[in-house]
Amino acid sequence: MILHTLNASPSSAAFSECLRIIDAGDALVLMGDGAYAALANTDASRALQCTGAALYVLAADAQASGVSDVADGVGRIDMDGLVALTEDFPRQQAWY
Repeated sequence: MILHTLNASPSSAAFSECLRIIDAGDALVLMGDGAYAALANTDASRALQCTGAALYVLAADAQASGVSDVADGVGRIDMDGLVALTEDFPRQQAWY
């Protein structure tokens, strides 16, 4: 089980690499430009939903990016939520 953090847009190589590696049982937090992948009804959000991983977006980053329509199954979290996830997942992988 790995906590992935994605701070890259859905058009980036980092997004594609993350999709290739992430697995069910993992968790993914979308932050920075990664928040665009949380937008409902997009190829990016559908691809993420197919991974079986738990999906989250930093609420402040979604708001700053103008992502108000978050895809089903993507939880909004704050920094306290991110800290809690880091405690639950001892292995972490950052994607930029």
